[in-house]
Amino acid sequence: MILLETIVEGQALLIDKPLHWTSFQVVNRMRSAIKRKFDLKKIKVGHAGTLDPLATGLLIICTGKFTKKIDEYQGLFKEYTGTIKLGNTTPSYDLETDFDQHFDYAHVTDQLIKETVQQFLGEINQVPPIFSAIQKDGKRAYDSARKGESIEMESRKVTVHQFEITKIDLPLIDFRIKCSKGTYIRSIANDFGKAMNTGSHLSALRRTKIGEFSVENALSLDDFLQQINLES
Repeated sequence: MILLETIVEGQALLIDKPLHWTSFQVVNRMRSAIKRKFDLKKIKVGHAGTLDPLATGLLIICTGKFTKKIDEYQGLFKEYTGTIKLGNTTPSYDLETDFDQHFDYAHVTDQLIKETVQQFLGEINQVPPIFSAIQKDGKRAYDSARKGESIEMESRKVTVHQFEITKIDLPLIDFRIKCSKGTYIRSIANDFGKAMNTGSHLSALRRTKIGEFSVENALSLDDFLQQINLES
């Protein structure tokens, strides 16, 4: 819900990020709309947790004094739904980049999938994708990766609170996952295939919750723009 009378002073806005938009683009579009609506030269606007361009779902956009709460919101657990596809890997672990290897998955059974889930529950060591916004040697890792530069990503501990397989229709595996800050679902998708002696990548992802904030209560970007009387 938008409260126009306090949006400049500060609000936390729930936005359902559209496909192919970066989180930064959403922030820029909203900042521009707010500045135009209230005839401002500048206003603080930021998001509490990046979503990849190929992901949709919940972004918490903070304005004004609520930008001080960004770290607090970023520390909350995240919940996602998505799809892992077996048979191919990509350098980005999703469909941002082309397939680089092909694998047989005829040996994969429903039982193997359900058993493999157990390896990804609790505190796990995870290596982030090279196509990520993590800083390496003063640069974003994805900038170096896109130039073809060699990058070695360090593993980190993350926590997976829940990991549920919701549908199996090979080569597609649908899931719901609840995890800690800093968890890369793309890495889980890539590692899941490795754990079953095949290859896989993330083919779809949607963030449904950040803490107790739900995408069910979020506005689309178009709805936000319309509510402040601007054309999308």
